[in-house]
Amino acid sequence: MSINRPYRSAMDLPTEIPIFPLQALLLPRGQLPLNIFEPRYMQMIDDALATHRVIGMIQPHVTEPPPALEHVGCAGRITQLAETGDGRYVIALTGIARFRLGPEKGVAKPYRVAEVDFSPYALDFDPEPDMAQVDRAGVVRALREFAEANELGIDWKSVEKAETESLVNALSMMSPYGVKEKQALLEAYDVKSRADMLIAITETELARAAKTPRAPLQ
Repeated sequence: MSINRPYRSAMDLPTEIPIFPLQALLLPRGQLPLNIFEPRYMQMIDDALATHRVIGMIQPHVTEPPPALEHVGCAGRITQLAETGDGRYVIALTGIARFRLGPEKGVAKPYRVAEVDFSPYALDFDPEPDMAQVDRAGVVRALREFAEANELGIDWKSVEKAETESLVNALSMMSPYGVKEKQALLEAYDVKSRADMLIAITETELARAAKTPRAPLQ
């Protein structure tokens, strides 16, 4: 996903960013649509737009406030924003790079701000990662089996046209799996590892579903 502001290394990013705890996955160069309606997160978006346009997406362990957070998230740049007229923002975040969560900062803001470290994920800044070793065929096969098992309609022409990284990341982000599985996909070393993990998780879920008896019709 192209953006106007290039990020070539961790040096191009702020060391403290707003944190958005949400059970949703953002990956480097992926795009995540979000519906923002809570006042504290409306202010977070306003503040980000006025500064560096970057927020950190991170999954919570639990949902009770304040939620404990996972130790790895992904920073995203606000690349689209629309006002709805009823007090909401509809935005799109484009993933930049993963980060390791540092100490939270005591700031006079209604949302959370934390120090972040991008240095463990320098490969996320590579604009053209090597896709030669990615098992694209295995990813498509797993998607086809999952779609058939769940009677899902898939636009296979779009799947065929999608670039390999975009395909792997989009399927990882849209997958119906839980926090643990999505966190594992986020923390996978590279796109090849993420594709292999996505195939394995999908095959495990299909096998589990096949062993679960269907409820009798009433």
